Amino acid sequence: MRASTTPLFHQLRSSAVAVACMACAGMSAWAATPAAQLPVTAQQRSTAQQVAAQGIPEADLVANAPESYVVKRGDTLWDISRIYLQQPWRWPALWGMNLQAIANPHLIYPGQTLYLERRNGMARLVTSRSGEDEVIRISPRVRSESLSGTALPAVNQRLIEAFLVEPEVLAAGESEKAPRLVGAAQERALLSPGDRVYGRSADQSLETGQERQYYRVFRNAVPMVDPENNAVLGYEAQYLGKVQVMAGERKETTLDAKGHAHTDPVPASLDITSVKEEIRIGDKLLPMPRANVTSYVPHAPDEHLQGSVVSIYGSNSVAYASRNNVIAINRGQADGVELGHVFRLMTRGARIKDKTDSDQTVIKLPNEANGLAMVFRTFDKVSYALILEAKEGVKVGDSLISPDYRP
Repeated sequence: MRASTTPLFHQLRSSAVAVACMACAGMSAWAATPAAQLPVTAQQRSTAQQVAAQGIPEADLVANAPESYVVKRGDTLWDISRIYLQQPWRWPALWGMNLQAIANPHLIYPGQTLYLERRNGMARLVTSRSGEDEVIRISPRVRSESLSGTALPAVNQRLIEAFLVEPEVLAAGESEKAPRLVGAAQERALLSPGDRVYGRSADQSLETGQERQYYRVFRNAVPMVDPENNAVLGYEAQYLGKVQVMAGERKETTLDAKGHAHTDPVPASLDITSVKEEIRIGDKLLPMPRANVTSYVPHAPDEHLQGSVVSIYGSNSVAYASRNNVIAINRGQADGVELGHVFRLMTRGARIKDKTDSDQTVIKLPNEANGLAMVFRTFDKVSYALILEAKEGVKVGDSLISPDYRP
């Protein structure tokens, strides 16, 4: 099958090129958004043309970079770039193309063969050799399938999706003001999906008119302490599940046996729709975040940033995080952290005594590079990042630096 499209190339700012990897908070709307509908600006096309003329220095390739590669299902652009580049966060430069023939620079499919073109000390990936037509090999299937639905994402979006609604960092006192669960239709030790529960709010946020709205259920807003200075950065709430408002809270007037009128508050009726951990009476409710379509584009920060790992998300007992785990870091929007920022994970060097020194001087071993992480959710002073790769376990207190930084 011949295709009229060629590799993706999408510039973010002045140096990062974006392949749109769509995400809707808590949903899979990104998968339903055709890549062909994503915008390509004049600046992006101009930058792509510049990169197309330059490529990347061959010295930036890994030693065993293959001369060709057939794209497979499950591949991401980050994965492919890791095969070719010593510094995978510089993957945009790998996809520079002659845009005169590109109908849609967002699309690259499983079945395409990528060729490493080397010329005058520079290199780039192309989907056809000079003078040849691009060919996409697609395995036979019983049902038809749109190519636009198979376009590669920049990173594995499904690893992030679940966390788009889970981590929530609250300000001091915010948890106490949140709506709360006050009862259940049936007395049970464990509440399950489909169970009816009741909720009240201090600010009338659960009043009539909020029917069908979803809320997240949280508990134990614990302080997030900066490992560098012990300052409280915010309060992380433990995500438990999700409920849907079936009837808003209101007031109801009834007459007692003596004919006296009593006006009582009636809590909102909510149905549990999903449970991650046990839900109890007294747990707090927070609205679902607005469903924003976001482009996750791994790229290095424009300016040098550094920070530390605050916590490993979702685990109070695991001391080390590994690839595809989520960590919280002590830098956020106030520090210039953006979605897609890539950081190099650094294992902090231990302080030890120099036993070869007669004075037993205490020395600190150098920090060592351990892997890479990409930010996918930001708050004012805290961000959450997905570990893309790690040689050893990542622990609280480990440092992060901009990947291009050289002290």
